[in-house]
Amino acid sequence: MNISKKIQGLILLFLATITLGCGGNEKESSNRLKVVTTTGMLGDAVRNIVGDSAEVVSLMGPGVDPHLYKATQGDLTQLNRADLIIYNGLFLEGKMGDVFSRLQRTKPIVAAAENLDSTFLLSGDAIGKAIDPHVWFDVSLWRQVVLHLGEVLAEQSPELAEYFQDNAKQYAEQLVALDEEVATAIATIPEGQRVLITAHDAFGYFGNRYQIEVEGLQGISTLSEPGIRDVTELVDLITERKIKAVFVETSVSDKSIQAVVTGCRERGHEVSIGGSLFSDAMGAEDTPEGTYPGMVRSNVRIIVDALH
Repeated sequence: MNISKKIQGLILLFLATITLGCGGNEKESSNRLKVVTTTGMLGDAVRNIVGDSAEVVSLMGPGVDPHLYKATQGDLTQLNRADLIIYNGLFLEGKMGDVFSRLQRTKPIVAAAENLDSTFLLSGDAIGKAIDPHVWFDVSLWRQVVLHLGEVLAEQSPELAEYFQDNAKQYAEQLVALDEEVATAIATIPEGQRVLITAHDAFGYFGNRYQIEVEGLQGISTLSEPGIRDVTELVDLITERKIKAVFVETSVSDKSIQAVVTGCRERGHEVSIGGSLFSDAMGAEDTPEGTYPGMVRSNVRIIVDALH
């Protein structure tokens, strides 16, 4: 009987040792920097900087509109366990403001776009009070964001500072080439047809950088629906200038743009849906469009093909 108890005791001790060992490994793996980003574009930038040396989570996946996004319980769990939170700022993630305000008392939170020199930022409305948050559509501006994030991440992990900064510089070099690629492609569109009409006004930086006129049915945010007057004015513009195509967006309903197409048809002008553009969200993971460069290239290809 005593021997049996001794054997049971040894077995329990052995199992406890295994359990503690496994727990130790989990703790060790959890020592990696945990970064939570809001948009996929920010997640892509951070992953290019940190490689496999940090855990990166993006809250907003394909087809998600950040203007309307509210944090889920799962998001709050991810945010609470993060070592660093990175969001776009400039009121892109407007419904998450209270969440960020609470969390910044206990952990570092970075509004990536708000580090840009204000002279590069565009007004997002007629009276100049709102700032357009869609800075990633100017690849040269996004390059500045990437370099800033390299510095932020280096500060969070001093032991990996050189690695992070080198990666940020390498990725920034890729964006220099991408910027030139976009400019060259857009310049091939005949000047009279170089008009980009989309569901909401997300492409202001794109138009400013690459010399293409941009018209959005909605303003810089999708919080309010476009009215009949908005649709009518856009129909007037398209029919008067004989514009060939308009574009829908993957993260915005196409209902209003379809109304514009119908309105043009009733005026005797056939305008086509030129394609679906990635605006506030990238494509699916593990696809070319699920990366920032792939997203940009997809948009440019669709725009050029439709407006030529």
